[in-house]
Amino acid sequence: MDGLRWLLLLFGLLVVVGVYVYSRRERDRKQSSIRAPRPERVEPSLDASDAPADAELQEEYYSGQSNEGFNEDAESRADRGEKTPHSRQKIVTMRLVAKKHGSFAGDDLVLNLRGVGMRHGKFGIFHRYDGDDERKTIFSAASLVEPGSFDLDNVKNQKIPGISLFMVLPGPLDGSQAFDLMMESARSLTKSLHAELLDESGSTLSIQRERYLREEIIQYQHGIKVA
Repeated sequence: MDGLRWLLLLFGLLVVVGVYVYSRRERDRKQSSIRAPRPERVEPSLDASDAPADAELQEEYYSGQSNEGFNEDAESRADRGEKTPHSRQKIVTMRLVAKKHGSFAGDDLVLNLRGVGMRHGKFGIFHRYDGDDERKTIFSAASLVEPGSFDLDNVKNQKIPGISLFMVLPGPLDGSQAFDLMMESARSLTKSLHAELLDESGSTLSIQRERYLREEIIQYQHGIKVA
């Protein structure tokens, strides 16, 4: 009888110890989860640089079949049912934005784009063509307001914070020549619109950055010729 009593007592102690260990583990687990850092919450921004990403615009407008007609090689590939390898393309982009986070009047912006030889065309954006051939786009301009297109029917009522100027290589012209034409138009628009010219990251486009972009284009074209 005494042996049974001691056995029951020992069993009770084991149960108490088990409950204590379990509760201790649960408490430690909850405390560690409370102390774990939570992901930092990112507040939404309405800055013009956070408008449609340039890369996304360019991918939408110039990926896949949109590349055909950029140059003779692209056209011949299209005739054969082929596509220019995406890895061999290069996109050069810059932004033109209103000063002090302001905006351009839609009709004024459109007039200035036309003033530098750009025409409203495919995808509802503006293009600078090689001559009158609308299949040969040298560079383009898209609005920094989604979806990037210009609604000419309601342009007088629009306020646009900026535009993205971009070119896709290979194109109908030599890369350096095309870049110079885009830079010439960008400077003219910057002056006539009293705007700021930025690079693809949103920093002021310096002379050093412009030279670097030109060097990248030269190296890219050399690589294409070698390939």
